[in-house]
Amino acid sequence: MAGGKLGIGLTGRMASGKGEAVRILSGYGFQYISLSDIVRREAAKVDPKVSRVRMQDIGNRLRAQGGAGVLGRLVRELILAAPEPRWVIDGIRNPAEVRELKKISDFYLVGIECDIPTILARMKERGRATDAVSEEELRAGLEREWGQGEPEGGQQVGPTLALADFTVANHGTLADLKTRLDQVLEKIGVRHE
Repeated sequence: MAGGKLGIGLTGRMASGKGEAVRILSGYGFQYISLSDIVRREAAKVDPKVSRVRMQDIGNRLRAQGGAGVLGRLVRELILAAPEPRWVIDGIRNPAEVRELKKISDFYLVGIECDIPTILARMKERGRATDAVSEEELRAGLEREWGQGEPEGGQQVGPTLALADFTVANHGTLADLKTRLDQVLEKIGVRHE
């Protein structure tokens, strides 16, 4: 890291376990930031209880107005201006965001993978208002997020996941996820006691 910033970026489908990965890395002293926070702030101007579809639309509008990497650029600028050296960055959904975040001195993209049946079960269990829709709507949201029917500057989790420096399967327990994240940190030479 040599005095610079370290960013561990997370990408993957919704409910794949990125939030759990954030909790694990935060426990190791990583500061948390999400590209979705920027979208949520914009959405709150419209409606504090905005739907997932509307959030996706707002994110796409921001990308259309500021370029596909705008959310990554804004988060990178916030990180570089902050005193904290280690960051976990969630909500990366477009390859252009990865290109912006790669401008951080040490940035690694970690893809969290999980099968669709497990994701659907998790979405039903977690009880978020945005998940309280039919399974058909949840599947449509997953397809859209993956990039189906989306413009190049829109949601592109599939192509973004393909850029991952490391991929972590999250089909098991939280202990399994922690072990796999620990292995990633060891590979990049990060102490995490």
